Amino acid sequence: MEPVVDFRGAVCLLGRFPALAGVDLDVARGEIVLLQGPNGAGKTTVLRACAGLVPVVEGDASVLGVDLRADRRAVRHRVGLLGHASGLYEDLTVADNVRFWARAGRAHDADADAAMARLGLAGRLADVAVARLSAGQRRRTSLAVMVARRPELWLLDEPHAALDQDGRDLVDSLMADAVAAGATVLFASHELDRAQAVAHRTITIAGGTVAVDRSPAGTAAPGAPAPTGAEPAVEPDPEAVVS
Repeated sequence: MEPVVDFRGAVCLLGRFPALAGVDLDVARGEIVLLQGPNGAGKTTVLRACAGLVPVVEGDASVLGVDLRADRRAVRHRVGLLGHASGLYEDLTVADNVRFWARAGRAHDADADAAMARLGLAGRLADVAVARLSAGQRRRTSLAVMVARRPELWLLDEPHAALDQDGRDLVDSLMADAVAAGATVLFASHELDRAQAVAHRTITIAGGTVAVDRSPAGTAAPGAPAPTGAEPAVEPDPEAVVS
């Protein structure tokens, strides 16, 4: 079966900076894969490249069978990216935001309403402008967009951030449910105890490359390079969006 994500020697530049410096990465359909590593290692760039938001300038890269070097825009309606920024319209209500982005992703209002209910945003909160929400409520709204759109590939950057314990548990359930429905999840997190309990595999990114690829048993995956111990370069902080 063709992998959902297939990078071979992928290089991405942010300006002249090699944010990814020859990444080899494959993610199979139905996997939950954790990206870990220090700040600036390249985790966010991997997610944004998979979403077609950062060009791959060297090597080979495909997502869901789409050649990202040939047409990276073609994959965008099939993936969902939850980044550090909410990507929401501040002056619109929760319901208006979720329904707008759901329609943009070829979903329906019924999908949006069901997603808001799942994220605890139905009722009074649905009519509140995003500008008046707490950080946790904004995060739940962005997650509701993801749930409503039902992307084939979930790309999550620190998905537990700004959430309380119940919200964090809900994120774990959402990832499991997405995979059960046929989707694939690739996410980055610093909350390793929680994240590793959910993930099927853990991949360490360092210096813009894959340093270690570990199975649930904790053994390095076949063919995975050994850690180099090199100090990672500092990666500029690109703006992340919900797409």
